[in-house]
Amino acid sequence: MTPPIPVLLSSSSVYPEATPAAFEVAASLGYDGVEVMVWTDSVSQDPAALRGLSAHYDVPVLAIHAPCLLVTQRVWSPDPWERLRRAAVLAEELGAPTVVVHPPFAWQRDYARAFVEGLGRLGRQHPDVRFAVENMYPLRMGKREFVPYAPHWDPTAVGYDAYTLDLSHCAAAKMDGRDLLAAMGDRMAHLHLGDGTGKATDEHLVPGRGTQPCAEVLTALATLPAGTCQVSLEVNTRKAGSRAQREADLAESLAYARKYLASSPVTTP
Repeated sequence: MTPPIPVLLSSSSVYPEATPAAFEVAASLGYDGVEVMVWTDSVSQDPAALRGLSAHYDVPVLAIHAPCLLVTQRVWSPDPWERLRRAAVLAEELGAPTVVVHPPFAWQRDYARAFVEGLGRLGRQHPDVRFAVENMYPLRMGKREFVPYAPHWDPTAVGYDAYTLDLSHCAAAKMDGRDLLAAMGDRMAHLHLGDGTGKATDEHLVPGRGTQPCAEVLTALATLPAGTCQVSLEVNTRKAGSRAQREADLAESLAYARKYLASSPVTTP
C-alpha cells in the first residue's frame, strides 16, 4: 500500500545512468515509487517499457516529469502543448496522478501567453492527472539578472491549480522554501526534495547538505491529509564515482525524507 506521503526517486537522480537504473535503485533502497523524467532516453518515453520495469521491480510510477528542459524541446514533438498532452496520456496509462510542468521559456511567446488557460483546459481533459507547475529561478551573472521564464518563474505569482515545490530552485532564487510552501497552500502537490547553498546554479544537493530548510518543509508536509502530496528525491549524483557511491547518496536522501516526514514539528531559533 502506498504510504500517506510516498517518497519517490526521480529518474534524473541516477543520471548519467538511464531510466531502468532508477527502477533498480528505487527497488533496492526501498523507495515508494519513481518519478520518470521524460528525456531523450527512449525508455522514458515508452509506456510499455515503463510498465514492464514497474512490474519487474515492483515499483510504481507515481509521477511524470514532462519534457520541459532545453534539451528535450524536440522529444515527442516541437509543440509544447503536444508534449504536455503526451505526458498526461503517459501518466494515465501508468496510473501516475501527477505531471510536473515547468513554466514556459520567455521566448515561447504564444505558449506562454496561453499557458494558464491551456493548462486549465488540459486539466479538464485529463481529470485524473494533476498538472503541478514547478517554481524555477532567475539566472544571475554577476550583478545582472535574467528571467528566462514566463508568465513568471514563481508559479504562485500567477496562480495554478497545483504546484511543485523545488527546494534546490528556491536556493538558486535566494528564497526560503517555507515561504513558498506557505504561498502554495493547499495546492501544493509535489515536492522536489534537494538542497542548495544559494549559488547562482541549480545544485540539487543531498538534503541536509545545503542551507534550505528541508527538514522543516518535510515536517510541515507530514501534517497534510493523506493523498495530498508526494515527495520526490531530485538530487545530483553525476559526480558519484561508482554505483555504490550513488546508492549511498540516494539511501541517505531517502532516510532523511522519512525521518522528517515522521517527526514532530521542527523548531528553529
